[in-house]
Amino acid sequence: MPTTVLVAGFRGSMGQKATAMIKRDPELELAAVYSPHLETTDPAAYELPATTQVFNQLSAMDTRAQVWVDFSTPAGAFENARFALEHGMTPIIGTSGLSDDQVAQLTQLAKEQHQVGLLVPNFGLSAVLLMQFAKQAAQYFPDAEIIEMHHADKKDSPSGTAVNTAKMIAAGRKQAPETVENPVETIPGARGANYDDVPIHAVRLPGYVAHEQVLFGGPGEALTIRQDSFDRESFMHGLNIAIKQVNRLTGFAVGLENVL
Repeated sequence: MPTTVLVAGFRGSMGQKATAMIKRDPELELAAVYSPHLETTDPAAYELPATTQVFNQLSAMDTRAQVWVDFSTPAGAFENARFALEHGMTPIIGTSGLSDDQVAQLTQLAKEQHQVGLLVPNFGLSAVLLMQFAKQAAQYFPDAEIIEMHHADKKDSPSGTAVNTAKMIAAGRKQAPETVENPVETIPGARGANYDDVPIHAVRLPGYVAHEQVLFGGPGEALTIRQDSFDRESFMHGLNIAIKQVNRLTGFAVGLENVL
């Protein structure tokens, strides 16, 4: 039997790619979609199969979906994930912007519900590898900065990928980075955001999709690691793996590498 999937945020750029991928795969079934801003719940209005349920309210939701894929908004993703866990669905969250406290709450809820779930900062395999390589490099180059570049309509800054990269750099360090005494910003914010002594610079421009580079500096040398996602279709392979492998987890996890 195919795995039944609900896609929240199905009308967005990633949501549309996700629904198309699910419909193409005979091992998956698009059981339902959800968006709180819909005027009609007729699947024909969205060119969806007649068997796909369409919901615009969580309170009205009664679905046979096993997996909840979330590409909604930072404001809605946390409550969506809570709802999924409380109603027997496995959440796979592709929406960034969740706080550490919210992730901790979802981790605890999954434990209480004897459920599993997955928060994925980036479904691109190149991005997953970049984060792994950055963690390794941080052992030898503790001084690092991140530049992340995304499309102009991305709401949150910095990206979830950049924050997760910073976490992995911090975890990989064996010594503290050098600190500048009394740094001066002639324009506030010039040095970017700071996560665990990793400066993060966010770029939002038309024409970009998702790109990240990590710059490491050491005495007399430097290392740059970069990944580029030129099309959102590149994320679908990782999403497909996540849907099919998420039940291998034993709780709530962060990062696609947990199911690779």
